[in-house]
Amino acid sequence: MKKTPVKAAETKKAQAGKKQAKRTTVKKAKTKNNQASETLSKKDPSLKRPSKNAKLMDFSLMSLMLCWVILSIFAAQFAVGIVMTAIMGEKLTDPVPTACYSALSYLLAMIMIVLIPPIVKAKIGKQNFSKDSINRTELGFRGWPTWTDIGLAPIGFGAYWLLASGLTLLFSTIFPWFNAGEAQEIGFSFQISGIDRLIAFLTLVVVAPIAEETIFRGWLYGKLRGKLLKYVPNGWSIIISTLLVSFLFGLVHLQWNVGVNVFAMSIVLCALREITGTIYADILLHMLKNGVAFFLLFILGIG
Repeated sequence: MKKTPVKAAETKKAQAGKKQAKRTTVKKAKTKNNQASETLSKKDPSLKRPSKNAKLMDFSLMSLMLCWVILSIFAAQFAVGIVMTAIMGEKLTDPVPTACYSALSYLLAMIMIVLIPPIVKAKIGKQNFSKDSINRTELGFRGWPTWTDIGLAPIGFGAYWLLASGLTLLFSTIFPWFNAGEAQEIGFSFQISGIDRLIAFLTLVVVAPIAEETIFRGWLYGKLRGKLLKYVPNGWSIIISTLLVSFLFGLVHLQWNVGVNVFAMSIVLCALREITGTIYADILLHMLKNGVAFFLLFILGIG
């Protein structure tokens, strides 16, 4: 049965009305969502989408953080070295002065990296220093070490060893100049014994891991992750932060073979930081790695 022209017109008019109603409903919903977003943004400024200027500022700050860590570490070593050389002279190479040099260099570097940026920011922005100062939780020292941290350290050591072996083999195969067996300069003679050996142990196996994990997997990794989360998904922020921190960690060791080795270790350490939310497992793994190296070099004489 054919529709009359009047009925056809009415049907077309009804369909047009339905489409218009649908458009109106969608428009109202969008308006409502926008209003809700604006309300949330007013209540919580962190929910606002960063502007282009804010994005440029954040990426500039991330680049500055990476440069600041490198500068602080080498500046601290230089400053402490100058002062101690003037005081100790040739005796600076003895175990006790060497240990003092290492401890003071780490301490000064941590002060420069962790404390100076919030002080400068507070002065420039005329803000209260306490608002920008970092606490022990942000550095990865939340609570106390757990059995999980203790258990993950040897597991992480195995993962690190496999990754480091693979990367070392890859570099040795691709780059003929890469010397995987080059000795690392650690500041202590392998022939020391007695109390001098104990001092070297405390410096290399206790002080160095705590200081380096606080700086790299504590302060730097946490800062980078926080900044990147504003612009990339969580997974990508982890990957990018891990690669940047690990590259920088390898760079400051100033040797290709050592740099590749500690780059691999840093990959695992960043993963442990994500798994546990703290750097306790990182410190234990780092101590285990340095402890094994200490045993091979100073006890067995293998190096």
